[in-house]
Amino acid sequence: MSWLTLRAWKVLLGCLALAACSSLSAMKPPPDPVYDVRSAVVVSGPNVSPALLTATSDRVNAAIAATTRETPLPRVVLTIRVAEVEKGQGFNKDRNTAKINIDATSVDTGSVIGIASFQTTTVTPDPSVADALMAEDIAARVRSTFGLKTPRLAS
Repeated sequence: MSWLTLRAWKVLLGCLALAACSSLSAMKPPPDPVYDVRSAVVVSGPNVSPALLTATSDRVNAAIAATTRETPLPRVVLTIRVAEVEKGQGFNKDRNTAKINIDATSVDTGSVIGIASFQTTTVTPDPSVADALMAEDIAARVRSTFGLKTPRLAS
């Protein structure tokens, strides 16, 4: 009988530990500030494909045009800097990475009021579509970070 009692106590302690951990996951971080993004410009250093810059700019500006705000928010202009691009990495030479830095500059004051940085990684065996995939990945992260809507696909 003592074996069953010991086992029951172990199960009870395990359940209490799991319950304590579940309450920690319910705490969410505060929401990021939301801005009314008016436009975006994509810039880079040397050795970055113009096709990547153009495709990223087109996608982000299409998302800006598709986004409407009901409440007045601080108006900003985004400067998206493609800091570094590495293509053809990995064993199969199919991994592409880009490091991105973003400044949100206030339209009213001209000062930087928000920054973001991230790195994207795409995988494609076809190097001819690497720029398009990286541009979409960068634009998706910008849309997510600044609360922009995904534009409708052209028919």
